[in-house]
Amino acid sequence: MGYLSSLLPSGKVSFHHAPKALRLALKSSSSAPPPSSTSTAQKDRKEDEEDQEQTYISLPDLCKASTPQKCQLNPLLFNGHLQTAYTVIKNDDVPVYYKRWTFQANNAAYSGSFDVDFVVPPYETSLAEITSPGAQETINKTPKHAAPPPHLLPPRTSFFTVEEFAAFSSATDTKPMLVVLHGLSGGSHEIYLRHVIAPLLKAGWEACVLNFRGCAKSRITSPILYNARATWDVRQLVGWVREAFPQRRLFGIGFSLGANILTNYLGEEGESCPLSAAVICSSPWNLEVTSLALQRTWLGLEVYSKTMGSNMKRLFEQHVDEISKHPRVNVERIRNIKYLHEFDRELQGPVWGYPTETAYYRDASSIDSIFAIKIPFFVVQAEDDPIAVNEALPYNEIKKTPYGVMCTTSWGGHLSWFEYGGTRWFTKPITTFLTKMATEIDLDAPYKIEGGDAQEKDEKIHHKDANGDPALNFVAMRRKLEMPVVPFVGIGKSTAFSLDN
Repeated sequence: MGYLSSLLPSGKVSFHHAPKALRLALKSSSSAPPPSSTSTAQKDRKEDEEDQEQTYISLPDLCKASTPQKCQLNPLLFNGHLQTAYTVIKNDDVPVYYKRWTFQANNAAYSGSFDVDFVVPPYETSLAEITSPGAQETINKTPKHAAPPPHLLPPRTSFFTVEEFAAFSSATDTKPMLVVLHGLSGGSHEIYLRHVIAPLLKAGWEACVLNFRGCAKSRITSPILYNARATWDVRQLVGWVREAFPQRRLFGIGFSLGANILTNYLGEEGESCPLSAAVICSSPWNLEVTSLALQRTWLGLEVYSKTMGSNMKRLFEQHVDEISKHPRVNVERIRNIKYLHEFDRELQGPVWGYPTETAYYRDASSIDSIFAIKIPFFVVQAEDDPIAVNEALPYNEIKKTPYGVMCTTSWGGHLSWFEYGGTRWFTKPITTFLTKMATEIDLDAPYKIEGGDAQEKDEKIHHKDANGDPALNFVAMRRKLEMPVVPFVGIGKSTAFSLDN
């Protein structure tokens, strides 16, 4: 393959970031404490010397070191449409096993429940998925505090027993852990996210996937689904994981719509974010721009928007008995929609209180959330993505924050990047970046901005942004639809169902 790879066409790989980027401290080769006989003055002097000798790497350099120089994909899939279409055809098996738990929402404004699939060691369970319409109906009719039959769930997925879940947390486990958010109507079973999880598991990571309400054969217990800025379940899950595994470093990754939600969450959390770093993959960013782009072409409207609209309408039908309880839901109007923007007009807008789907798109877009993120994040996008379109990408915004780097490839499609032989290119920069953050970066050391201490002090005095421009009073996370952000209340406050009750 070495000689053949030199003949394969290669897509362009580009990086976009602020001129003055974040600097991350590398772990020192020795972390031994000073001898106990050392005086306080000597200790202080030694600490000052160590701080001066601390080795740093810029976030752009770290991202570039994590990314293959070439993006050599399957030459038969020579554009974004073919790459994206191949996701339907290519169905390789990447075995990841899950145990599921149902959490009760701790936000009264977004009541109900949501399911989380935690990655566990392999065990005997169903490897086939029952796809008949009656499967979801059976799950929905299962008593609220009982687990549905495992064979009705996605492959390699079953519920924790109460005893298993009670013993699941650990106060001493130090493995890095990844919190995963899937795409529009997907779930933990999606192959693109398993391609990322599997190699990290081999490297000693743990992971969990938040299934959006109603997705992945989960039940809903309130008459609302989720939307592109529904960060409340993410916040509760991250808070629970932080408390259940206090010694683990937490990282996040979002794909497509999940990337948009994760970006909004990171912006809302700001400097209080419990995650150490995050990856944003194939995000739509500016939802209004993306929607208009889909409606502009025949392929965009009749293939992509129609397919996504059908998927969401199918999800609605699976939970129609519960969703139809909402006073602003018109079942017949929803059943008559064809495209994704029509679904958002008839369901998401009315349920969440938006007057139009475009008002919803403007409010839920994550492109401005970039400015409020205060942890390192790595963005991976394809310029020929027919869904998360190039014109919606944050080319200007990413240059105004030191905390993020965006890698774009000229070729790759939506959540695709298929290489010759079936592997996926995007898994390489993502898993390498996460591994480097977890193993090579001193996550306890404070961040620095390129320019040195004098520059940092000057910024504090004169209130300048990362590029030296006077900072304006721009509130990145100001929303038109106010939804309360409820902090995690703790494991002792009962955030999960007991399947015995």
